[in-house]
Amino acid sequence: MSNVEETLKQRGSKYGSFVTHAEYAERFNNIYEDSPNWKTMEPDCKEALRIIANKIGRILNGDPEYNDNWHDIAGYAVLVEQRINREKDPIIVLKDAEKVF
Repeated sequence: MSNVEETLKQRGSKYGSFVTHAEYAERFNNIYEDSPNWKTMEPDCKEALRIIANKIGRILNGDPEYNDNWHDIAGYAVLVEQRINREKDPIIVLKDAEKVF
């Protein structure tokens, strides 16, 4: 069995059928893109929502107790929140930079 086949088998045990998972995620993406705000949203908001739809699709189709998906959803939401906060308050940029150093 190749490395790719092993990976697919492992992922399938956590996420279920890719075809079904993709159907769920696509439904969410269609809702997003049909919304009135979609065209004016920042790229990071759009991409975070797409990835979150993917993670929700995995949860609905696979193992809902697999915490990695939930952790990822929170992470993408926080990334957008941080960018919004930096734009609203430039002082936050300095505070974020201090955390790095």
